[in-house]
Amino acid sequence: MSTDDTPDARTQLLDLAAQFYDQFDQGDVPNLEVPTRTKTNIEYDEDKHVWVYGDRTSTRSAKTISGAEKLLKAVYTIDFLASQLEEDRSSTLRELYYLSESWDLDEAQFSSQNESNQLVEDLEIVSGATREDFHMRPEESGATIMGPLELREQTRRGEREIHCQKDVGEGGYQIPNNPDTIEFLNSDAEFVLAVETGGMRDRLVENGFDDAYNALVVHLKGQPARATRRITKRLHDELDLPVTVFTDGDPWSYRIYGSVAYGSIKSAHLSEYLATPQAQFIGIRPKDIVEYDLPTDPLSDSDTNALESELEDPRYQTEFWKEQIELQLDIEKKSEQQSLAARGLDFVTDTYLPERLDEMGVL
Repeated sequence: MSTDDTPDARTQLLDLAAQFYDQFDQGDVPNLEVPTRTKTNIEYDEDKHVWVYGDRTSTRSAKTISGAEKLLKAVYTIDFLASQLEEDRSSTLRELYYLSESWDLDEAQFSSQNESNQLVEDLEIVSGATREDFHMRPEESGATIMGPLELREQTRRGEREIHCQKDVGEGGYQIPNNPDTIEFLNSDAEFVLAVETGGMRDRLVENGFDDAYNALVVHLKGQPARATRRITKRLHDELDLPVTVFTDGDPWSYRIYGSVAYGSIKSAHLSEYLATPQAQFIGIRPKDIVEYDLPTDPLSDSDTNALESELEDPRYQTEFWKEQIELQLDIEKKSEQQSLAARGLDFVTDTYLPERLDEMGVL
């Protein structure tokens, strides 16, 4: 990622394009080498305490037609991004996909948005910049913060100061696409509670959980966007706030926690920038399903396969996760956050969360 000591993103992109010309000039077949993005090629960095890519790489080479097309798309994308940065414009990942349809070579056009997304990720890895540095935005994530935090944000109309309780409605403060434009001014928060679902987030706010416990309630909105993970990490690192992640009790929700704490496989090159290794899981555990006799649904075949895959995932090789996943496979049940309402609408804020937070040493 770019820092004050590294070239700007436009220079990094143009340097990358220049490498292809140098390869031509030297009589070499143009190629681009990137880390293999699979769970078998991630390893734990003991110094940085995050999961990063290992030594295995994949090569995009013009020796093959498909490889040549990938490099062609990379060059066109670099040209677009460099022009965008020079003009101080921005665009979304979705717009890049559609924009390619106007490129003069059919072979340079993307066949799907997934293809263009992956290429932007490749460019991040090999250039050392981030897509935020490229002025590339995802579609609106809608993730929010509610709690005792005052901040200053940069907007197209200048700076504005916002208190994430006093100056916002019940929906909270919406996290911008690039949270590094935010400056934290003042906070009375004691911890961060990152919540998977909108329904549970609304329950906590309606019950005044953010006021009662000086909590920053961050709505993850399902699988969290990079901006959400980035601001969560900043809240931990810069304000020294414990981070807890409150999700449903199913394998897909464990991956939501994993993306916050461990980082995701496809963005392991940004783990140090996005992941919060100290984040603790406070979601519905299989143990809770049994102890609280929560309403449940049976595990589907895809749930079972996902749980078995997590047992093989190096990021989940801890005593806690092995124990919980094996228990879930044994009881063959899953449960949602809002199943706690079976014990009353106030149970989650009056009993469940305070007890768990106390056990974890957060309160």
